[in-house]
Amino acid sequence: MNKNTKKRLTKTPLLDQVNNPNDLKFFEINDLEKLSHELRSDMIDIVSKTGGHLGAGLGVVELAIAIHYVFDTPEDKLIWDVGHQAYPHKILTTRRNKMSTLRKAKGISGFTKRSESIYDPFGAGHSSTSISAALGMAVARDKLGKANNVIAVIGDGAMSAGMAYEAINNAGSLKTKLLVILNDNDMSIAPAVGGLSNYLSNVVSSRPFNNVREIAKQMVNLFPKEISETAKRAENLARNIFGYSEGTIFSQMGMNYLGPIDGHDVKSMVKILKNLKGGSHDKPILLHVVTEKGRGHPFSKVSHEKYHAVSEFNLVTGDVTKSISNIPTYTNIFSDTLCQLAENDRQIVAITAAMPSGTGLNKFAEKFKDRFFDVGIAEQHAVTFAAGLAVEGLKPFVAIYSTFLQRAYDQVIHDVVIQRLPVRFMLDRAGFVGADGATHAGSFDLSYLCCLPGVVVMAPSDESELANMVLTSSLYSDGPIFCRYPRGEGEGVNISKSPEVIQIGKGRIIKKGKDLAIFALGTRVGVALKVADILTENQYSITVADARFAKPIDTDLLKKLWNEHPKLIIIEEGSVGGFGSHCLHFLSSNGMLNQHNKEIRCLAMPDTFEDQASQKEQLSNAGLDVEGLKNTILKMFPVSKSKMQS
Repeated sequence: MNKNTKKRLTKTPLLDQVNNPNDLKFFEINDLEKLSHELRSDMIDIVSKTGGHLGAGLGVVELAIAIHYVFDTPEDKLIWDVGHQAYPHKILTTRRNKMSTLRKAKGISGFTKRSESIYDPFGAGHSSTSISAALGMAVARDKLGKANNVIAVIGDGAMSAGMAYEAINNAGSLKTKLLVILNDNDMSIAPAVGGLSNYLSNVVSSRPFNNVREIAKQMVNLFPKEISETAKRAENLARNIFGYSEGTIFSQMGMNYLGPIDGHDVKSMVKILKNLKGGSHDKPILLHVVTEKGRGHPFSKVSHEKYHAVSEFNLVTGDVTKSISNIPTYTNIFSDTLCQLAENDRQIVAITAAMPSGTGLNKFAEKFKDRFFDVGIAEQHAVTFAAGLAVEGLKPFVAIYSTFLQRAYDQVIHDVVIQRLPVRFMLDRAGFVGADGATHAGSFDLSYLCCLPGVVVMAPSDESELANMVLTSSLYSDGPIFCRYPRGEGEGVNISKSPEVIQIGKGRIIKKGKDLAIFALGTRVGVALKVADILTENQYSITVADARFAKPIDTDLLKKLWNEHPKLIIIEEGSVGGFGSHCLHFLSSNGMLNQHNKEIRCLAMPDTFEDQASQKEQLSNAGLDVEGLKNTILKMFPVSKSKMQS
């Protein structure tokens, strides 16, 4: 590209000239700050229309530009931890014109996804996996005789998970070339400290020093007092990040530590990254970058979580676009009920793994600060910590998304279930979750929990039942108890001010009929009732039963439904291997399935990973909505009811 071309480029928005990362390399370094402003504005405009994870991406705009400006992706492998940070990366990597489909059916995923782009070498949904994956890629590169770079970007929140340290420990011993960028967006860095630290880091990265602290120590006595104090502050920031007085935890684990640097000074980052790209290093490097989560967000109000995830919003006013509804969410019902119970029961304590608002426990934290524990992104620790609390007689409620409990399955089995400890697990986002797609769907909890001996697994059919189940959980002391409930609004039923205790393992018949019975679990009960009412007009007489418990199954009720109806449907919003499978196992084990003129069908989530779409679309695709259940029933009758009567 010649000088005349560069002059022409400056007359149009810089971002409009970026179709892929290679286009960045035609810009002068002085252009990158303007490009950062354009990219940040573009991202805000996109998310205002689609909703999504806004805060993390806004914080890494300059970092994403600097990485792609310096490194040669996709040959150089760039792994973003979690994926919440990846929106700027997606815009820069050929997907800008598709961002209007973000988190929508057949559109762009909210996370990095291998099948979506060659610029996404590793998929990310849950956190703290990037360093392990990057290390594997780096070792594979060495074994295959290649020379590409491997870069992992991990947030400070994700560093609370033990897996990140397992990977760092392994990386330190392997001594392969690997760059880990710690995106520290939970801190602020004063301009003077940031400027000096950037300068020192640039010097360090071009010389054989281990980290910024060593050169700071050597240079600090040569500076005037004011600059000396600033250097000391930079050194202390680096030294005290993780509370170590002698070097950082990273250097002690075999990595070269560099930083902290200002993650919004794009020029300095480019210089440092160029040094790191071209240098020879005998150890993996951890570059500590300090950013501001939510930087440049358009809202006037300050948010503690810096708009981690938002719905669509008005760009001018910043007001979030929400559907008008007075129906409370299941999350809020759980939260309000637990707070109500905790007023009179001081043994109740609540635990979350870095999701206080998402699980509704922020309300509990405000009222009962001394009984609330946010352990960070550390689900394994959360479960065993709760087990310890239960041993001593407290009543721990572990509020966690269904998908995230998968990360602590070993702890659930060994530390809670085998010891029959009364830990109360409240599993939010069970079933389909919509825009977050396959990585966040609560598909498997019924399958991996119902196979465990001695557990109780409940699922409310509406918000009133959820309140009853929270109370039931608080009073249950014979072992672990799990309650799964979906994302979103309830059914709109009245909620009693005084919840009622539910008898463990007992379901209920809500509607009686004789042609077919539906044994439904959780929110599929409401769907079954709607279908039964619709088909009543077609002369079908349908029984609807609410299982309430996936374990222990109400076997008396199951036998009654099977024996008294020629046809039976068992329906759940969970994967194959869950509630329906256990019902079939009971019937077959008791020799009840060999009866003539009987028919039984199980409806569950499909044996696929469902991509992002609305919950309504996902349920429809799975045949678990009103239309899907109705069609299944009609197929079970060879001729219509009206024809049979005629």
